[in-house]
Amino acid sequence: MDNPETNSNQLINPEFSEHGYIQVYTGNGKGKTTASLGLAVRALGRGWKILVVMFTKGGNDYGELHTFMNLAPVLKDKITIIQAGLDRIVYSDNVSDDDKKLVQEGWNKAKSAIKNNEYQMIILDEANIAVDLGLIDLKEMVDVLKNKPENMEIVLTGRNAKKEIIDIAHLVSEIYPVKHYWDKGISARKGIEF
Repeated sequence: MDNPETNSNQLINPEFSEHGYIQVYTGNGKGKTTASLGLAVRALGRGWKILVVMFTKGGNDYGELHTFMNLAPVLKDKITIIQAGLDRIVYSDNVSDDDKKLVQEGWNKAKSAIKNNEYQMIILDEANIAVDLGLIDLKEMVDVLKNKPENMEIVLTGRNAKKEIIDIAHLVSEIYPVKHYWDKGISARKGIEF
């Protein structure tokens, strides 16, 4: 068994439950964004102020956007959503200058919110994809995460989380696809996938 003094998790103080941690949801399975937004709903129920930056996701046909836009004012005032992407899926072979510009604008807003300690929870949805595609600099992301306010919870989602991010995170969940109806030709369904 590891010596607690040398364990890489020694940064976690179990007696300080108010501490904000870094969470990562990655892997090729479905449910990474869903998990992070479940955290947002839970935190809203506790009165937390939340920022969600949706990298590489534009358009308005997401069920979660409809939900958050229709919240009661007492909750709606506690959550800010920034879309930092075009209304399409971004891959390494179709990245455009507009993608780069929108992701950078979203990242700059996220960095400012982190630096200014404006929120209790910040969800960087598809940030791992943005880093993997070179739209956000990995070294800069790691530096920002390492220097986040102590009480702020930061959640990153997306496939291909980099080792450097995994190493500094306090919670990492890899969502592995065991079975998916897409493999049988079922297309994305409103209310489930979007």
